[in-house]
Amino acid sequence: MKVKIANNAGFCFGVKRAMNMAWHELEERENGIYALGPLIHNKQAVSKYEDRGLKTVNELNDIPSNESVIIRSHGVGEDIYIQSKNKGINVIDTTCPFVKKIHSIAKEYSAKGYKIIVIGDKDHPEVIGINGWCNEDAIIIKTLDEIDQLNLDANEKYCLVSQTTINLDLYNSIVEKLSERLNDIVFKNTICSATKERQFSAKELSKEVDCMIVIGGKHSSNTQKLVNICRGIVPTFAVETKDELDINELKKFNIIGVTAGASTPDWIITEVINFIESI
Repeated sequence: MKVKIANNAGFCFGVKRAMNMAWHELEERENGIYALGPLIHNKQAVSKYEDRGLKTVNELNDIPSNESVIIRSHGVGEDIYIQSKNKGINVIDTTCPFVKKIHSIAKEYSAKGYKIIVIGDKDHPEVIGINGWCNEDAIIIKTLDEIDQLNLDANEKYCLVSQTTINLDLYNSIVEKLSERLNDIVFKNTICSATKERQFSAKELSKEVDCMIVIGGKHSSNTQKLVNICRGIVPTFAVETKDELDINELKKFNIIGVTAGASTPDWIITEVINFIESI
């Protein structure tokens, strides 16, 4: 049995930066620190940080005044910064720079009178955050078919952005379809470079192996997109840790490919590889 690893797998720049910043803050404080929502979509990694003193909350109201809060890499809406300031809560902002760029675009074009269209999952924290920079008024679509259900005005101005982890093929298809329907639309490809590289690497590796293993959190958007890409080419197993792997299933394959989502720590990837190689 041979194992091949995708060229781009595991923590992306934004997640690595956020995790390093959060760990630094934990080391500086005896009483821990709050995080608004799970730091990343990987419960094993978050658990390690919580053991060190990270306190995860879902609402700003759960944080006492004069405390500090970590804004995770997914980012938040503008109102969170305003509310934090009003409550006297210090913000440690680990928002990914790629996501920050989308916030700036959404705010700028919304102020100019453009209607913002976001390609993404309306329930994903990144998309919720983006919507919070354009008056909670964005049109959010997840699939190409949803465009047909939109009441778009050809005489209005629109600006399109996307969740950083959206599949590039989906983005291009939506751009093509909206170009046919609208006269005045600005397209901003805000898929981050790390996402494009990770998806391309996973797709190429899938062509060289008998099966793929995609490691990452069940709630990780970028991980699930990797799963869908690989499944379109070769049998694919989606797991969070090595404990979910089935030895009898894996024995059917000679060459196994491995990739991982942007929120998957190196130590979990290493455990999976070691497990496969031990079969």
